[in-house]
Amino acid sequence: MVAPCKTAILISGSGTNLQAFIDAVEGGNLNLDLTLVFSNNPEAYGLERAEKAGIPTACIQHADFPDRESFDAAVIAELDRFEPELLILAGFMRILSPGFVSHYAGRILNIHPALLPLHPGLNTHQRVLDAGDDWHGSTVHFVTEELDAGPRILQGRLAIKPGETSTELEARVQAVEHQIYPLAADRVGSGKVKFKDGYATVDGVRKDDPEVKIY
Repeated sequence: MVAPCKTAILISGSGTNLQAFIDAVEGGNLNLDLTLVFSNNPEAYGLERAEKAGIPTACIQHADFPDRESFDAAVIAELDRFEPELLILAGFMRILSPGFVSHYAGRILNIHPALLPLHPGLNTHQRVLDAGDDWHGSTVHFVTEELDAGPRILQGRLAIKPGETSTELEARVQAVEHQIYPLAADRVGSGKVKFKDGYATVDGVRKDDPEVKIY
């Protein structure tokens, strides 16, 4: 078996996706070494989840810094103490500076609640309903300097139900996220999926479109 990939998970809130990673590791379904959970919010419940699971935690508040670049420099210094090979953004509510993305180039994953490139940005569930889309879901992608535009790795798709509210849709999409995010991260951690020359590759072959799973 390949040695577990040293992974840091960055959160700002309750940490439901973090919990999905913890459960997958504890269940023997994820070959990642969760070495650190970092938050910019000392009140984030996800920090408690990490502590209960025995994962080291760290917190630096962005409000203590004059700008994004100085905050990100402090975060880099803290993260690098743990030598992470992979960074997982799990509800980390900060836009990363170019310097941060460059420092961890090809090693940062994010999950976005939409079928990218459709509906980047916020409030995706209501926007999908307003657009009359038939399908919705979530996309795991590599992080680049352009927001929500990095190479896509894996999408979980589900059909929108007639009369469904944005709240109901959000709950179903979140359940999909808990399935696909650990799976995609495991593939990156194992080296099966890599970031190369601005693209995602699978077993060395460039993939312009993500793998799709229907739920």
